[in-house]
Amino acid sequence: MAFKLEAQPSQEPAEQPVTYCNPINIDYTYMIVNSHRNISYRSGADPAVVSFRGKYYMFVTRSLGYWYSDDLTHWQFIKPQDWYFQGSNAPAAYNYKDSILYVTGDPSGNMSLLYTDNPRKGDWKAVPAILWNLQDPDFFMDDDGKAYMFWGSSNTFPIRGMELDPKNRFIKKSETVKLFKLHEDKHGWERFGPNHNDPKLSGYMEGAWLTKHNGKYYMQYAAPGTEWNTYADGVYIADSPLGPYTYMPNNPVSYKPGGFINGAGHGSTVKGPGQQLWHFATMHISVNYKFERRIGMFPTFFDKDGLMHCNMNYGDYPHYAPAEPGEQGKFTGWMLLSYNKPIEASSHLKDFVPEHVNDEHVKTFWVAANTDKPQWLKMDLGSVSTIRAIQVNYHDYHSNIYGRQKNLYEQYVIEGSSDGKTWSVIVDKRNNHKDVPNDYVQLAEPVKARYIRFTSYHVPTPYLAISGLRIFGNGNGKKPGKVKPFEVARNSDRRNAHLTWKAQSKAQGYNVRWGIAPDKLYNSWLVYGKDSLDIRSLNVDQPYYFTVEAFNENGISPATEVMDAK
Repeated sequence: MAFKLEAQPSQEPAEQPVTYCNPINIDYTYMIVNSHRNISYRSGADPAVVSFRGKYYMFVTRSLGYWYSDDLTHWQFIKPQDWYFQGSNAPAAYNYKDSILYVTGDPSGNMSLLYTDNPRKGDWKAVPAILWNLQDPDFFMDDDGKAYMFWGSSNTFPIRGMELDPKNRFIKKSETVKLFKLHEDKHGWERFGPNHNDPKLSGYMEGAWLTKHNGKYYMQYAAPGTEWNTYADGVYIADSPLGPYTYMPNNPVSYKPGGFINGAGHGSTVKGPGQQLWHFATMHISVNYKFERRIGMFPTFFDKDGLMHCNMNYGDYPHYAPAEPGEQGKFTGWMLLSYNKPIEASSHLKDFVPEHVNDEHVKTFWVAANTDKPQWLKMDLGSVSTIRAIQVNYHDYHSNIYGRQKNLYEQYVIEGSSDGKTWSVIVDKRNNHKDVPNDYVQLAEPVKARYIRFTSYHVPTPYLAISGLRIFGNGNGKKPGKVKPFEVARNSDRRNAHLTWKAQSKAQGYNVRWGIAPDKLYNSWLVYGKDSLDIRSLNVDQPYYFTVEAFNENGISPATEVMDAK
């Protein structure tokens, strides 16, 4: 429902430097699980991102089209002229001979190949069905002109591959090769369930994606399940596309079990501006339905030993965007000003209280009791702080929207005040007509304020529901002190470790980092309001090293000395 208010001056989004914040803010498509249950939810999953003529295209499961970007940050939806598989799952795409090849399939696993030399226009052509019984395909063309197909989505079968004939409609040319399978007895992160803690079911292996680097082949794959906070991508390495493949010791490479939004599995890796690698991955919400998901992107690297890894530190805080020379993917240092701060609302429905918008948990949310007049939230940051960016995450509560609908948009105003009496507009989206379900706004100039007021003027849904009103910047107080003591106990089950530390009085939370060497602490976990953590993602035959740092709205403490936990 929309409301009118006289226009006021406001901060415009910044031009330089550009930042982004996960989950990425695109107009995610609404889904239908089955007709008799009428479940309405948005989803974006299994992103296949490719570079084409210096631009970027992102293909996403069941999205009735795809997205285009100049810079891997600002995305525009493209509705193709013809789209052959409305319910296509886990698409694959590749830049081949000045065309994009796109492999898609229906739920039965029957595959077809689409191609175009003008993806902005969307005039795709189809090659008749040539492959069958494949799930989660990955299409790869090597430097020597040979073509390959990889696939797999099962808690039983391995990732498989075969060579295709590019001279004959890419039909099958070689025998199928079994590449590798899950080894949950050795790899803790491949176990099913929240925090890998469901002994009744086996993990799922899916989402193959092959990247070539310095003559080596890095086969990425997802486990253990898209609906869990532990959804992640691992890597096997080989000297040729069909193997044999060797498990990479620092797995998983893309792993985000903690923080506001979790999950970083079933993705793709692409070279962005300045040849910086980026890994796009699936993040989970799984409130309305287990396949309710979003997309995140993370800077990706190869170390001196050829190990692939993603930087997941503070992975849902603002980072510098791909197009920022010399700063790409770096953490801005803008902290969370809004966490658990006092908040009130114009109204709330049932138990969906306003405190849910700043508890740093995407699964909880505030619902306004009505939308017959502007509804508002007012937050006290505790002291005057420097505000640099704001993220508004809408939630779908009984949205009753299905498929890809027109004229979806959100309109709101965010104001700031130092005394709670005199207010100035910080963000003005009253004239917005874009769909912004995870809206992230970087301010052109920092703003000083203690109080924040959010007022909604239009949502496309019957209810106004928000899972996160996240205020980023820097406070003016003291950052936490160094964490001590810090202890790590590797369990008799070598896949698990129990970490404990003394809670810091001024800390919001803790960033736990670990890895296979003191200089390879590639994994991290944001923990709020706790003084312990169970990590169940370790590899049995691998020594590990751990450290932890405390953080609050004012900054980050020095990290503890790296602890060896053989």
